[in-house]
Amino acid sequence: MPESSGQQNASSQDSYVVVARRYRPRAFDQLVGQDHVGRALKNAIETNRVGHAYLFTGARGVGKTSTARIFAKALNDPSGPTATPDNDTDVAQAIDAGEDVDVIEIDGASNRGIDEIRSLRANVGVRPSRARYKIYIIDEVHMLTGAAFNALLKTLEEPPEHVKFIFCTTDPEKLPITVLSRCQRFDFAPVEVPKIVNRLREIVHAENAEADDKALELIARRAAGSMRDSQSLLEQVLSFSDGNLTAEQVHAMLGTADDERLHALAKAMAERDAAEVIRQLDAGIDAGVDAGRLAEQLLAYFRDLMAVTVGCDATLMRHTSTALYDELNELGQRWGLQTVLAVVGLVDQTLVRIRHSVYARVLLEATAIQICNLPDLQQIADLAAAADSIAASPTHRGSAGEKKNTVANAAPPAPPASTGPSPAAATSATPAPSPAATPATAAQAQATEPTRTPAENQAKSPEDNGTSPPRTAVTWNQANAERIWQEAITMVEPMTETLARAVQRVVAEEGKLRLVFPGESKLAYSRCESPQHKTSLNSAVARLAGRDIALELQLAAPKPVQAKAAPVEPGKARMQRMKEIEANAMVKSIVEVFDAEIVKIEKPR
Repeated sequence: MPESSGQQNASSQDSYVVVARRYRPRAFDQLVGQDHVGRALKNAIETNRVGHAYLFTGARGVGKTSTARIFAKALNDPSGPTATPDNDTDVAQAIDAGEDVDVIEIDGASNRGIDEIRSLRANVGVRPSRARYKIYIIDEVHMLTGAAFNALLKTLEEPPEHVKFIFCTTDPEKLPITVLSRCQRFDFAPVEVPKIVNRLREIVHAENAEADDKALELIARRAAGSMRDSQSLLEQVLSFSDGNLTAEQVHAMLGTADDERLHALAKAMAERDAAEVIRQLDAGIDAGVDAGRLAEQLLAYFRDLMAVTVGCDATLMRHTSTALYDELNELGQRWGLQTVLAVVGLVDQTLVRIRHSVYARVLLEATAIQICNLPDLQQIADLAAAADSIAASPTHRGSAGEKKNTVANAAPPAPPASTGPSPAAATSATPAPSPAATPATAAQAQATEPTRTPAENQAKSPEDNGTSPPRTAVTWNQANAERIWQEAITMVEPMTETLARAVQRVVAEEGKLRLVFPGESKLAYSRCESPQHKTSLNSAVARLAGRDIALELQLAAPKPVQAKAAPVEPGKARMQRMKEIEANAMVKSIVEVFDAEIVKIEKPR
């Protein structure tokens, strides 16, 4: 972008003007990262759809006030409202300098009271002196008091034709809804890192200096989307350098650690080498990196590691160099997503504690050692997911005790030293696996074997694998149906069992079992109708019955609500209560002994 006419070299000025002011955008085309706002305002001017009140919202340094000045120049251009105002006119130069009498800039933080707004209202009716519109630009408008907003509402809703309002704020949530509804709102997005880098490169060339691309990228990432902050950091680092800006100079000036140091620190944490982690932290702090700043950089590094671990590409890395993408991916896969998430939480908690402590280094070192001693959370999550999938499989629908056996058999214990089976094992143990079976296969077979009574184990044929129904079908009558139902609900998952126990009665019909729910158990009835629960109940009943049995769910009629007794009038209730008390034998005795009388009756508390 060529340097505008109002931008002079600092050496030729009597008073130095900072970079952020000298390279301020002066036209819609010069706005960086806010193309949508510039396009909308230009179209509004060209189509004669300019409103009377605008609200510009966004983070600091993204171009809100600069856009307001450009918009004011476009509206008050001598040749008429135009999307391309002439910056060489007296009006444009006065607006750029903040000295135009018809474009009034007000700081909402220092002019926030009702008296200032009353003064504004008194001057609104005065026509502009030389321009087309009188434009009020109120910065940090959210700082106005409630009374000031109320005083501004009527003027804001129906201003004179020659008045325009432009409000700028970093916190639109603090504005009353009555103000928001009267404004056209434009949200300014944080400026992307590549766009900040391009603009910084133009400024470096205009300043007759040189800078490495990596150094400019570090400054852009540190600015966190703020163009003004990036320009202020660039000016600071240029003053520190000798005209040739490098990444090392940026880190030295800002007191930050480079990506290689952060990555080496993270690898030492992943290898659980606490001593190496302390050495890395000591070397970084000795190099001039503040402990609190290093904790902030670690949180940003782990954010990018988290993004890479979940499968994002390099374009979504916000704080770390994209050249480290492959190494971050390898580290994330080795560490696991669950562990990375836990590390992010630990570092975030440490940052909160550091802000309220003078021992930032000690807190950071303690957190780093704690990270080194974290368990493998990803492996724990994988084991839990595997156990859930086994428990939810059709071949493993058992009681809660069988689920515990599944988790225990995931890592089978060593066999007992005793070679002879115990009496209990002789009757209830599952058949031993074949010699060719592996230990893991035997453990899984034992986990999937349902709990049986001794009689069922004797009746089970050798080739039965425990998943198919018995060969002999049970005589289907009411007594067997009730017995089978009570056994079936103990073989399903706990949630299904809880819902099934709401059944009031079962009715055996030809090839069918009718389950009657009470009218008050409508929720349990509807949940059992879902395939998730009904299928498991159907499988358990069919297995015990030895043949396919269809389940039919029925909801009984709700119990009739008893009519409430007619309310007794308060006067009659008191009289009746008085008669009951007077007739009480103890009360009669007290009245006779003490020559007393009943004065007041109070309800028991």
